[in-house]
Formats: sequence, C-alpha cells, structure tokens
Amino acid sequence: MADTKREIERKYESDDSGLPDLTGVAGVAAVVDKGVAHLDATYYDTADERLNAASITLRRRTGGSDAGWHLKFPVAPGVRDEIRAPLADTVPRVLAGLLRSRVRDAELEPVVRLRSDRDVRELTDAEGRLLAEVSVDAVRAERLTVGGGEAQWTEIEVELADGGDPVFLDEVEKRLRKAGVRPSSSASKLARALAETAPRRKRRAKGARRAAEPVTAGDHVLAYLRAQRAAIVELDPAVRRDVYDSVHSMRVATRRTRSAFRSFGAVLDRSVTDPVGDELKWLAGELGVDRDQEVLTERITAALGELPRALLAGPVRGRLRIWTNARRGGSRRRLIAVLDGKRYLELLGTLDGLIADPPLLKAAAGAPEKVIGKAVRKDLAKLSVLVERALELPPGHERDLALHEARKKAKRTRYSAEAAVPALGADAAGLVKSMKSLQNLLGDHQDSVMTREALRELAAQAQAAGESSFTYGVLYGREERRATADEARLPQAWAETKAGARV
Repeated sequence: MADTKREIERKYESDDSGLPDLTGVAGVAAVVDKGVAHLDATYYDTADERLNAASITLRRRTGGSDAGWHLKFPVAPGVRDEIRAPLADTVPRVLAGLLRSRVRDAELEPVVRLRSDRDVRELTDAEGRLLAEVSVDAVRAERLTVGGGEAQWTEIEVELADGGDPVFLDEVEKRLRKAGVRPSSSASKLARALAETAPRRKRRAKGARRAAEPVTAGDHVLAYLRAQRAAIVELDPAVRRDVYDSVHSMRVATRRTRSAFRSFGAVLDRSVTDPVGDELKWLAGELGVDRDQEVLTERITAALGELPRALLAGPVRGRLRIWTNARRGGSRRRLIAVLDGKRYLELLGTLDGLIADPPLLKAAAGAPEKVIGKAVRKDLAKLSVLVERALELPPGHERDLALHEARKKAKRTRYSAEAAVPALGADAAGLVKSMKSLQNLLGDHQDSVMTREALRELAAQAQAAGESSFTYGVLYGREERRATADEARLPQAWAETKAGARV
C-alpha cells in the first residue's frame, strides 16, 4: 500500500545557519518547538543517475514521524508529489513500477546516504492550526559509489501544511530574507549531495551544454520527437497512479510521435520508422481502451443530468455505474500489465535509439520552412480529399466511417502543423487552431456514434435485468440529433478552414 502527499516546500541557507524569529510573520500566532529528530536516509538511483536527471528522488529513511520509502516526482518549482510505502529492506514493488519507464532494465542501487539532525518548529495560527513546519537541518552526506566523497552543510526548510495557501510561504520568505537568509542554490538535499560528493573528474564534467537551436528540417523534427518521447516517459507514472487525464495525454503523445514519422517521411526513413509506428499504434490502442471508456461515461452522465425526472425510468445511473466499472476494471488491469510488459519497455528503448541515431534522409538537411511546409501542405491536401468525399455521401453508416477517417487525418494535420510552428511561425499556429476546431467538430460526431453503440448495449443489459430501456432510447434519439447538427455545421467549418490555411 502506498500513500500520496502533495509536498510544497522551500529551502534556504544562511551564513550563520540560524533560524530568525518568525513570530512577526503575518498570520503566525505561535512558533512551537518540536525538538530535534535524527533522520537517516539512503537514496537510490541507477548507475547513470537517471532519476536525478529527471529530478526524481527515491529514498529509504528511518527516524522522524514518516519512516519508510519515499518516492518524489516534480510537479512545479518547490512542489512535488511524495508517494510513501512502508519500511522494507528492498524497493517496494509499487514504487519500482512507477519508475519502470525511467529505470528499464537497469538496477537501482544506493548512491548517497544523508544523515540529518532536524530541529523542528511549527508555525501555528491563533486557533492552533498548523500553517507550516520550519526546520534547521544539519546534514552529513556520504557518496556510496566508488570514488565519492563526503560533504556537510546546514539548511533551512519550510514546508506548507496540508491544504495551506502557498501565499503564506511568501510571507515567511520575506521575514527570512530580511534576516539575511537566502534561497538555496540546490533544488534538493540529494542534488546538493550528488554535486558536492561527486568524484572530481565527474564534477568538472557536470557543466551541461545547451542544446543547439534547430537549424535544419531534421533538427526541427527531432526536437518535436524528443518532446513526445519525454512526454510518454514522464506520463507513465501518472497513468499507473490513475491521475486524471494522464491516459489521454500519454495516448496523444504516442499519436503525435507516430504522426510525425508519417508526415515527415521525407526527413526520416520510413522503412525504419514504420515498424516503430506500428508499435506506437499498438500502445495507443491499449491506452485507448481506458480513455474511450472515460469519454463515453462522461458523455452519458452529462446527458442524464440534462434530462427532466419524468424521462428517467428505472435505475439508469446504477446501471451505467455497473457497466462502467465492469469495463473499466478489466481495462485498467490490462493497461498496467501492458506497462509492465516487455513489449512496451522495448518500444521505449527503440524510441531512445532512433532519436539518438536517427535515420535521416537527404531532405533532413534542407531548409525547415521548405521541407516541413511541404509536408504540412501534403497532409492538408489529403484531409481535403477525405472531407469532400464524406460530404458527398448520404447520411448513414458509410458517411460515419468517412467522417471518422477525416477526423484521424485532421489530427495528423494538426500534429504536423504543431511540429512546424517553430519553423513556420504564425501561419502554422493558425492552422493548428483551425485543425483543432475541425477536429473537435468531427470528434463530437464520432463520440455520438460511439455513444449510440454504448446506449444500445446498456439498453440490452437493462432489458435482460427486467429494467426499463425507455431512458436509453431517449438519449439515443438526442445523440442522433446531435450528430445531424454536427454534419450540418461541417460544410461551413470546412470552408472556413480552407480559407484560413496559409502554410
């Protein structure tokens, strides 16, 4: 079992290492001395420090009130999500799973040991409620890998109470700054320990080189692909934790990557990228099982909320809940199994290798505005054929299929335009906006098609259970009218899209 806590804190240092009087901070009625805690933490990482590179920390700590395993993911500057698991001799499986997209087949090993004497003060308001915890930490760091050294320092840490207003930390900081205390130059104790205990040669090599600005068409495409690969890896833990919208976001990153392979076939050799694209399609499909269920449930729930009571016959919401849980429970277990599987990890490794050693073609060296602009125009032309064909078909199943194909092509055109924005500027940004609007219209139509299928399934289940299917029929009719309205708006929406396309 693991618990998650949102941690909002700031770190400081001062020349005299003392804590100034904080009773003058706005809202603070008392500063309560909680004594000194002795903490002993061992931090784990891979030999090449992958977790540290991603600002992720994994530690096993004894002492204090929260002994156990702690895994921290960055959320924003000074904000991290801390996931806790009970004390054990080895890394708990639940935490190891959250690190799998980073660690892959590498071993997690002890890299640094930090022993801290923590002098704690609690800042409380007039009613005795905790506002923040302030501590002065005397830290002793020891590098546990070959060639490492030792270091020690003292720092001040201010952690906001659960549910507190971050503005309060600004008030505390004002008081600290007046007393000569300054923000720490390191983001965390671990980052400082790694820097100060590293072997000398490694320390000199730490100066990171800034990535070169994209110059060629290949540079722009690879920059886009790196961003999508990073998104997939970073979203993996959120998907495992069932964070809202994480599945959708990860699915979009896989689609963007695959679309880039196909749209920019003049830049990257498709004989190399197509097999990778097939694997990305597989992953997007696995992610889509959960996402599609979310969309259908949200749409039907919203529609039920709009119906007057007179049209609600039978235990409709209960039936929807049973249907959703049955479908989503199985898909959720399947998705976690996919993320734990060999095929997924091999895909991540393949993406890493492709980006590190890209199969560039001759056009990759060309001017980005020419090469990338041509690719976007090609996608737009293909979309035009699909939309025009769909508009020529009579309403019905064939048109639904044609509109769905147009929707997929609109997404691809949008993604290629997104990749083109750094090279083409405002014209590409305008096309992204137009494609998003068209995609939303076509997406709403497709969601209506899928919702009607779900309503038929729900109605059949209700009838089999001896319940009324009346309400599902009402919702079905509403979805039919909604789809008809979408189709009626499409000619004008498409005309506006074509008129605004200037890439």
